[in-house]
Amino acid sequence: VTAFKMPEDFGSVLDKQVIGPTTENLIKSDFPVQSFKPKVQIAFQGLPGQCNPKMEVERRRRRYLTFDIAQLLANKGIDSNQLMPRHHDLDNMPTIEEKKDPVFPVYLPLKIFDNDEYDCRTPEEWISLGLEPGSHDRKPVPGKALLPTDDVLGHEDPKSQKLIYKWIDVGVLDYDKDTELYLVHKTDKNGLVRDEKGRPVLNGGVTPEG
Repeated sequence: VTAFKMPEDFGSVLDKQVIGPTTENLIKSDFPVQSFKPKVQIAFQGLPGQCNPKMEVERRRRRYLTFDIAQLLANKGIDSNQLMPRHHDLDNMPTIEEKKDPVFPVYLPLKIFDNDEYDCRTPEEWISLGLEPGSHDRKPVPGKALLPTDDVLGHEDPKSQKLIYKWIDVGVLDYDKDTELYLVHKTDKNGLVRDEKGRPVLNGGVTPEG
């Protein structure tokens, strides 16, 4: 048995140590982990060589993360900023000679073309993804929404010609059955859904005071 001898240049020994990155998720998020998981309907016990449900969920999750709706639309020649109806500018209407596309501006809202026939979840199921086991608070659900970049003018006049619409990361807070509309909240620069005081927005934004 020998006594442990401390190296004289112990600091240099520590500097030479190389430790790999941690597998712990250090990214702070206001969204539950399960809200990012896609819905998969396959047999619980498959044949040898087939993916099990957990592997298929992770495979699709990573695949969906590579998709960008703005880029997918752009690849089809669709300008997302032109999807929202605007006030008609009769003084600056393009003529047939100036533009090959139809001269009629967009005037029908996207809701008319909405079709939930192939949706994998109902609105109630989407909202319930914000519930974590053992918690009574419902967190936001991550999503993308076509919103104006100017919040003030967007509330005052959503059809203004001056507005620029973009696909923006949001937290889905609630759903209204009567209007069939979702309540969303823009994420901040850190991807968090917070109120004016920096507190997480829970339970659809309803405060304890109502």
